[in-house]
Parts: sequence; structure tokens; C-alpha cells
Amino acid sequence: MTARITSPVREEVKLPMSTTVRRPHSTICIRPRTTWVTALVGVLMIQCLVACGGSDGTPAATAPVVVSTSGDISAGVRQFRALLGDPDNAGVPGQQPSGRRELNWDAVPDAQAAPNFLPPDFFNDTVAPRARGAVLNTPGTGVQVSADSDNPSGAAVRFGNINPAYTSTFKTYSAERLFSPIGSNIVNLTFFVAGTQTPAVVRGFGAVYTDVDGGSSSFEYFDRNDRSLGRFRVPPSNGGLSFLGVAFPTAVVARVHIIYGTSALGPNEGPGVDVAVMDDFLFGEPEPQ
Repeated sequence: MTARITSPVREEVKLPMSTTVRRPHSTICIRPRTTWVTALVGVLMIQCLVACGGSDGTPAATAPVVVSTSGDISAGVRQFRALLGDPDNAGVPGQQPSGRRELNWDAVPDAQAAPNFLPPDFFNDTVAPRARGAVLNTPGTGVQVSADSDNPSGAAVRFGNINPAYTSTFKTYSAERLFSPIGSNIVNLTFFVAGTQTPAVVRGFGAVYTDVDGGSSSFEYFDRNDRSLGRFRVPPSNGGLSFLGVAFPTAVVARVHIIYGTSALGPNEGPGVDVAVMDDFLFGEPEPQ
């Protein structure tokens, strides 16, 4: 795919799917192109963007590739894995020379799953298999991983401990645990060199959503100076699965602001409320900032 560079514009550029990239004190040279590819029953969308560097000497992210698919998402997940590169470094402590990290929640023990909260730094332990460089915070009560079918507390699966209807509303991509904030619909994902407290950046981040009803779920990517690299909306799949991933040519992403629908999970949902939860996370190997 190619991208045509047009005359410079400043401050703000509007991208497809209502995406906005803000670059204070920088010049953005950008013109997007969109290509649609159909993979089984899913729709795979790829966007290429080209940007110039910042005036403060910090290189701007160039040509991010966006993988957005719903329905049968397997092809999109495979493509995003290929973009991030092999191998899957799992929970090996320390920076690895290449590859990616993944979280699928299924190895989380019962003591850290529903009805209990997951510690925000659970996936940045100093030893394997939890040294993955991911810290998950929310302005709500906490973050939670759903119960599995044989948990000792008797909590219902797929966040049925919060609302019994969720057991049939939410599906899994990799059975059987899911992930969500509690008391909020926002999570901030921050990266560290795996198993350390050294702030890190990654090439990209993508994740599986379940039951996205509208265009309210999104990822916004930030660089090490907390400047937005763009906000990207998750494709809808009511009662099904969606995948969104954005990969940059180099490691520039320090934080991802994740929005889950329009409301936090709850026992009662009014008209127009869209709740969504997540399954697998994929991100590039964390590198020191």
C-alpha cells in the first residue's frame, strides 16, 4: 500500500473512522489510504498513514498499520501477530531482541479472578511466567478477570457474578476467562521492560473485544511524552467478537487508553447502554524509553 504526502498541516489531522492525531508543535504530513480485504466472514481493514517528525526532535510515528476485523477474527489476529513479529516471548523476564508478548488471562489463578480483583501489576512480575511488561490501571474500583467453570467460590463465568445475563452475552476467543475494568469503562495500559520498573515503549498493541454494539469502544495510543498518536474505534459485532490492532514501524507506544463501550459492567442496564469486555491482548516486545 502507498500513501501520498500532501502539503503540511499543523496541530490536528482527521483520519478515517473519526480518528484524530494531535501533534503539538509539530508538522504533520499525511494522507491516508484504506484497503478492504474480506477474510472468511470477517472484514479486515488496513490503514496506512505517513507523518513527519516533530519540531522538538522527537520522531513522529510513521505509517501505522491498522488491523480491524469482526465476526471471524482469526485471520486478523494472525496478521497482527505477524506484524509484531515472532517469537511470542511469553513471560520471560528482561528485554528480548525481537518478538511480542501476549495476555490471554486463562492462567490467572482463582485467587486473582472473579469475584476477586486482579492486581494491576500482575503481568509485570519479576519472574516467569508473569514478567510480561504490562500494568493495567482503571479509575474505577479495579480490574477483574472472569471466573472459570471450576472456581472454588462458585462465581459464574464470563462476569455472571455481576450480571447473570453476561454469561450468554459475552463470548470468548481463547476459553475461558475474560478481562474488564469494574466500576468504570476505562483501562490505561502502561508498558515496562518485562519484569522491571523501567518504562518502556512498544511497536503496537491489539486486542480481542466481545459484544461491541456500536462505535463507542476504542484505543488511543500515546507516546513517551504522553502525546496522542491517534484514536481508533473498534468495529462492532453485537454478541460476537471484534479485533483491533495498530502497529507502528518502530517502538513508540508508551500507553494505551482503552474504552469499553459506554458504561461499566453492572447488574442493570438501561436503554442504549453498550457494555463490552475483552479477551486476548497482543503487543510488541517492550523496549526501554
